[in-house]
Amino acid sequence: MIIDSEMGLGDRGAIRSNAELSLAAQEHCFTFGAEFLPDVITRAEGMYLWTASGRKVMDWTSGQMSCLLGHGHPEIVKTVTESARSLDHLYSGMISPPVIDLAAALTSQLPRGLDKAMFLSTGGESNECAIRLAKLYTGKFEMVGLAASWHGSTSGAQGVQYNAGRKNCGPLMPGMHMLPSPDAYRSIFRHADGSHDWKTELDYGWSMIDKASCGALAAVIVEPVQSSGGMITLPPGYMRAMKGHCERRNMLLIVDEAQTAMARSGDLFAINHVDNGGVVPDILTMSKTLGNGLPLSAVVTSNPIAQHARENGFMFYTTHANDPLPAAVGLKTLQLVLKDDGALLNHARKMGAKLHAGLNDIMSRYACIGYIRGRCLMLGIEIVKDRRKGTQADIEVGKRISSKAMELGLSAMISAKSYFSGCIRIAPPIIISDEEMEWGLRTFEKALELTEGSGRIVTD
Repeated sequence: MIIDSEMGLGDRGAIRSNAELSLAAQEHCFTFGAEFLPDVITRAEGMYLWTASGRKVMDWTSGQMSCLLGHGHPEIVKTVTESARSLDHLYSGMISPPVIDLAAALTSQLPRGLDKAMFLSTGGESNECAIRLAKLYTGKFEMVGLAASWHGSTSGAQGVQYNAGRKNCGPLMPGMHMLPSPDAYRSIFRHADGSHDWKTELDYGWSMIDKASCGALAAVIVEPVQSSGGMITLPPGYMRAMKGHCERRNMLLIVDEAQTAMARSGDLFAINHVDNGGVVPDILTMSKTLGNGLPLSAVVTSNPIAQHARENGFMFYTTHANDPLPAAVGLKTLQLVLKDDGALLNHARKMGAKLHAGLNDIMSRYACIGYIRGRCLMLGIEIVKDRRKGTQADIEVGKRISSKAMELGLSAMISAKSYFSGCIRIAPPIIISDEEMEWGLRTFEKALELTEGSGRIVTD
């Protein structure tokens, strides 16, 4: 087919209205599982997005929880420009300085036992690679995940999570098992004083898996903060207990730090603070924050596992494996986070404390907020019908709050599917200033005030 040059091949100079762009999207694009938002975004810079209608919106989710340093960071733009000009993409069997340097820099910041790295494009790819690596190394095939997790949309990754993407696509990979997520707010496992009995919950889950297993348990995959599940954090001691369960069954432990790495959760890596950094996984995966919004992910493992893979024909070829351009961006992201003795890391901790305090203050005035959880600049707001009982609100209430916030200029998106808990997730770029945080908190409260069903608590 010959395309007429005047048919409109994305002329960026043409100014089109939001209505025109939305109509074109309906005609030419299909969705990936969620409807497109009505506002078409035409520009992004720093903490902000601009719509086709000219509205300025503060981005409280860092794009897809990825733009750690904000949109269009000058150092990232410079790195992309220079790499595109000099060293962009290579045959997968070739290696380049940006890849070598990023691998060296990452492993130098990780504990001993995480010694070798490879780079891919997405979190789903990195987790698929980790799962295959675990199967090859152990000689077994059964995998275990947490019920509220999200590890990607590839067949292996999707098998270790519960979500609607499992529906209507035929059988998933065989040998996939699930443990209950340690949700302190909703778990039915309780001590006599009402506190969360996560240890009994975990042990019970493993007892069921042991009954279901055919004796070929290869690995467990865990997120330190289950973002899509509503920012569920692991209780103190949980990761250590999980590692113990793995060791007793000769399984590997995979930790997925797609969203928690690079200072987002209060440390360079979440494994540094979970159980005081005392648990080193056999395989660590990263994505999202590592590339500051560019498609970059990493798989990091031990020398013995890497050597075994090499000797036994492990293959995970992809078109963009170990590409130099995204690797250069990953290296620059890491350098910026570590710059000036970790000034950005310390700033993230300060802003995380401010965000948590501000949301708790708002919670005291609005009954629809049942629980606030997460770590540092990764927080979730659970929208409920009854705070005391933890009764989940109609999902439409959360949607209305999120939509009203967007209308007021704040992008704070809700995990709108029921299996994602109806939780509003907040994960702004770690460059957010005091003034921007205060504006965001005021605007979020205004959205609650203007939303029917938010349950404002009247005080005299």
